[in-house]
Amino acid sequence: MISDLLAILALCFVCMLFWQQRRQSELAKTAIQRKCDQLELQLISTALKTHKIKTPDGVWRWHSIYQFEFSALGDDCYQGQLIMQGFHIVKFHLPPHRM
Repeated sequence: MISDLLAILALCFVCMLFWQQRRQSELAKTAIQRKCDQLELQLISTALKTHKIKTPDGVWRWHSIYQFEFSALGDDCYQGQLIMQGFHIVKFHLPPHRM
């Protein structure tokens, strides 16, 4: 009886984590598209790179790193990164590219 209840709670927790990750991914994709439109770049693809516990600054916080590819002139390809903590954008990293 208790084991069934714990299994149901565990399943609910996993479903909630999946739902929150999907929501964060959609927000990241929208933010990356908006940034590319703002800089007049063509977005090629977006992907979740990894989840980490420690930020590059050395602070212990859970964050997600999204990697995206973009093109400046149509015949080139560059890789940028977006770091998100929860549903908040922490940092965009765009490498130098041709204009």
